[in-house]
Amino acid sequence: MSKENKLNYRLERGHGIILPDAEVGLDVSGNVARHIFVSHAHADHLPRDRHMHVYASPATARLMRVRGFQGDVTELAFRQPVEFDRCRVTLWPAGHILGSAMIEVETDAGRVLYTGDYKTPPSPVTEGFACPEATDFFITEATFPLPIYRWRPHEELFAEMRSFASEALGEGYTPVFLGYNLGKAQEIMHGLAPLGVPMQIHGAGYELCRVYEEAGIALGNWEKYDRATVQDGRILITPSSSLDAPMLRNIRRKRVAYVSGWATHESRRVQLTIDKLFPLSDHIDFFELLELTEKLNPRKVYITHTPNPRVVQHYLAERGIASQPLEMEGYEDD
Repeated sequence: MSKENKLNYRLERGHGIILPDAEVGLDVSGNVARHIFVSHAHADHLPRDRHMHVYASPATARLMRVRGFQGDVTELAFRQPVEFDRCRVTLWPAGHILGSAMIEVETDAGRVLYTGDYKTPPSPVTEGFACPEATDFFITEATFPLPIYRWRPHEELFAEMRSFASEALGEGYTPVFLGYNLGKAQEIMHGLAPLGVPMQIHGAGYELCRVYEEAGIALGNWEKYDRATVQDGRILITPSSSLDAPMLRNIRRKRVAYVSGWATHESRRVQLTIDKLFPLSDHIDFFELLELTEKLNPRKVYITHTPNPRVVQHYLAERGIASQPLEMEGYEDD
C-alpha cells in the first residue's frame, strides 16, 4: 500500500468531494462520479440534481424522499461494506441526525473517513455513533472550531428545557422553541416528551417527524402547527426564520427559547430578542474533535464546514497531526 501523505481529491463546486482513485463522490450535487454517497439529509449535503442514483443509509433515503428527492437510492446498512472495482465503502453511524453517516472509503492508496456532519456523544434521536479504529485521511467538519465550544450533557439541557416549558405554561404563556426542522426539532421534542404536553411542529417539519417515529424514536404528543389551537396549552417548535413571521406574531403571550450550538453566545439573546438560550448542538464540539482525531491517528486531516480552521489546525499541529482546510459550502442552521 502506498504511504503518500496527500489525498487525491477534488472539490465539486464547493459542494461535496470527489475521490478520483475510488470513482466516488461524497455529498456532491450531480453525476460527477461513478458511485455517489450522501452522508445525511440536510440541505447542504443533498444532491441538487434530484433524479440521480445515490447510496445512503435507510433513514437518510426516507428523509431525502420527504424533502423532494426523486432519484434511485441504494440503501446501505451501517457497518456493512459494499465492494466496487476500485474501492470498498462502509457507512458508520455519525450521531448527527437520524440516518447520518460517516463514509469510509478504502483503496490501495489508503483509507479515507469522511464525516459529513457528526456528533459524539451522539444525539439521542439518532442510531448512535461508531467509527473505525484508525484511518489514513480524515475529512472532518469543524462547525464549532474554538475551545469555547464544549457541550453539556443532553439530559442536563433537556431538564432545563422542560423546566422552561413548564414555567411558561404555568404562567399562561406559550413556550416556543426555535430549532431547524430536521434533526434539531426532533431532538427538542424528544427532550420535552416526558412532560406529556401537546407539542405543535412547523408544517415543514411535520412529515419529517413521521420518519423518526417509524424508526422507533419517541417524540411525545405532537401535531402540526394550528393557529387556532397553538395558544391552548401547547408547546410550539419552529425554525428561527419564524421569528418575524405571522406564526409567532399572532401568539400574544409567549416565551421564546433558541436551541443551537450558537446559543453559547449570550449576544444571540439580544440579536434575536428571545428569552432563553439552550446551547444544544448536533455537531461535535471542539474537544471531542481533537480527541477523536488523536484516536484515528490519520496521516492528514482535511477540515471542512468551518468559519475559521486555524485554531483547530494549531491544536492538531501541537499533537503532531498535519492538516489543511477545504472550502466547502455549509448553510443549514444548528
